[in-house]
Amino acid sequence: MMDWVDRRSFIVGLGAIAAAPSAMAQEADKAETGSVEWSLGRADAPVTVIQYASITCHHCQDFHLKTWPAVKARYVDTGKVRFVVRPFPLDKLAMAGFMLASCAKDGAWYRIVDQLYQRGESWAHEPNAGDALKAEAQRLGFSAAEFEACLADQGKYDALLATSRGDAIRGVSATPTFFINGTKKVGAPTIEQFAALVDPLVK
Repeated sequence: MMDWVDRRSFIVGLGAIAAAPSAMAQEADKAETGSVEWSLGRADAPVTVIQYASITCHHCQDFHLKTWPAVKARYVDTGKVRFVVRPFPLDKLAMAGFMLASCAKDGAWYRIVDQLYQRGESWAHEPNAGDALKAEAQRLGFSAAEFEACLADQGKYDALLATSRGDAIRGVSATPTFFINGTKKVGAPTIEQFAALVDPLVK
């Protein structure tokens, strides 16, 4: 996993994002507790699935595009599974993508993560990937100023960094990694493999 200590090396497009977050914003982020995570589904669902993912991870993208729609329809939308996403960025571009999701308003994190997976080939593997991500962010409704302000938010950066480091200490070293009611599964399962793990717990 990449060392994120040097915040000043976090560069997008043609230049570094130089704006510093206000002290008030930093204090607000410090007040938040626990890991950075987003969830879908009933809070009291019988099964909790935690996925550690990196937006630039091909296997994560493969799960999201091929398996996730069936998982969502069969388990999350029916109240059987609470699905939790925890960011585990493996590179600077993935960190930037998750920061955009963190900056989303009104619970729009899912739309941003979903679209970054859907359009991964349009930005994640471009020679000028930073500029391509900026273009994707603008397509998702961020102005150029909002994009730069988001990526300069030290509080959000630190929270994501602390989450990934803490989860690495807890044994997560690759993406995607799933914990299904506490049982660890590494790799992107098919819907059949996912069902084999979840169905006995639902019953």
